[in-house]
Amino acid sequence: MEALFFIISIIASTIGAISGIGGGVIIKPTLDATGFMSVSTISFLSGTTVLIMASVSLLCTRNNDVVLDKRHSTPLALGAALGGIIGKWIFDFIKQAVSDENIVGGVQAILLLLITVGVFIYVRYKHKVISWHITNLLVCLAIGLLLGMVSSFLGIGGGPINIAVLYFFFSMNAKTSAKNSLYVIWFSQITSLALTVFTGSVPEFSWVILVLMGVGGVVGALLGSQIVKKVKDQTVEKVFMALMIVIIGINIYNIIRFLG
Repeated sequence: MEALFFIISIIASTIGAISGIGGGVIIKPTLDATGFMSVSTISFLSGTTVLIMASVSLLCTRNNDVVLDKRHSTPLALGAALGGIIGKWIFDFIKQAVSDENIVGGVQAILLLLITVGVFIYVRYKHKVISWHITNLLVCLAIGLLLGMVSSFLGIGGGPINIAVLYFFFSMNAKTSAKNSLYVIWFSQITSLALTVFTGSVPEFSWVILVLMGVGGVVGALLGSQIVKKVKDQTVEKVFMALMIVIIGINIYNIIRFLG
């Protein structure tokens, strides 16, 4: 089982570093599908791995030619950090209210499926949609707040939602949106992790698996950072679209498994 978690974290982190989705959108539903652990434990392990991957990836790409638009991404990230706190509170509230993690997992899978399908359709036809270029910092903060709430509740780090938002609201290309997405993910995930630790709501988990997934996150970030230097924007976008199709399939399976 440990080897499976390690392999999944490497693959997810590599693809996450290339496309900017972070990897949680792969790790969370994939591990849910295995049924090896509780929804809470998987969300914690996924979020921690994504944080490690985003940290390493940002360090590795800090001097490349892809722009990190801190003027707009920083208020997005701060909003996402605050939203992450709210999303974590919503997750804990629902988990305690229903007292059945299968229901919580089913709700997460349904929401993630709807979001993934929506993002897939938008990115597929974005050339027909007029994109914006938001400059108002309060609007950036509000958008980040919503991103953080959703990503924290789903335990995915932001992933495909970030990419769609950066495409639509800020007219970024694939590589630029990927790097800025990881920047936003880093803020939201470190806030969510800190909140989990300080409130004493860390679920039971295996340290061996956490370490293996963390190492997988580092390896994936290093691989992804090297690969993204050598590929074109169109390739990054194709990787992203292919991933969306896989995630849609996994979430359909999870909905059936949790609620069927």
